[in-house]
Amino acid sequence: MITIKTEKEIKILQQGGHILAKILKTVAKAVRPGISTDTLDKLAFKLITEAGGKPSFLHYKADFMSKPYPASLCVSINDVIVHGTPNAKTFLKEGDIVSLDFGMIYKGMYTDTAITVPVGKVDPRYLKLIKVTKEALDQAIKVAKVGNTLGDIGYAIESHLKKNGMMPIKNLVGHGVGYQVHEDPEIFNYGTPHSGITLKPGYVLALEPMGTYGTSDIVENEDDSYSTKNGEYAAHSEHTIAILKDRTIVITK
Repeated sequence: MITIKTEKEIKILQQGGHILAKILKTVAKAVRPGISTDTLDKLAFKLITEAGGKPSFLHYKADFMSKPYPASLCVSINDVIVHGTPNAKTFLKEGDIVSLDFGMIYKGMYTDTAITVPVGKVDPRYLKLIKVTKEALDQAIKVAKVGNTLGDIGYAIESHLKKNGMMPIKNLVGHGVGYQVHEDPEIFNYGTPHSGITLKPGYVLALEPMGTYGTSDIVENEDDSYSTKNGEYAAHSEHTIAILKDRTIVITK
């Protein structure tokens, strides 16, 4: 069931989303060659708690997970698409790209956001991948308005990636958010225009395009992360949005 958030709840989400966006910017600035993924996770935890929030991923267990997630921040490097687990033994290297993905509970409401950033000097091919995946998110937000459909969102993502020589990850999805980490509906990164559920005022959605080169196929790893099947790098970009009668708000802007 898709939940409808009230005006008051959306205002709280905006407050939390603004805080989370600032924290993500700070964590992204800390990315550099030689830093451990555990250090980034600890920074995210510190900033979230100091801001009066709680990390929503920490100890969370979705139905598709074999065990609760042990960290506040997902740190997914190169061919790892999402859910990469930070640890003290994994260090970022020059030429890596890294997805930083996390959520926060603020005044009882949940927001979710992600960005992919380069580590030092990166192959232009992968800089383009990061850029185009972010653009696909922007295109999805443009069509995420009352009267349009989930198929319109998926088509906007897929078509932008494909026209730039890239592929959407098809078996991983965006989702509803607000009362919980994951809510209905699932939001695919591909689709047919004017198909699927029609968007209504009060919907709060986490849109998260994931792009790569060559294939949409993925493999699941032992730590519940997912990687591209062909070993190509992947990029991931995410915003929480709220759909109102007359406009769409980017909660995590």
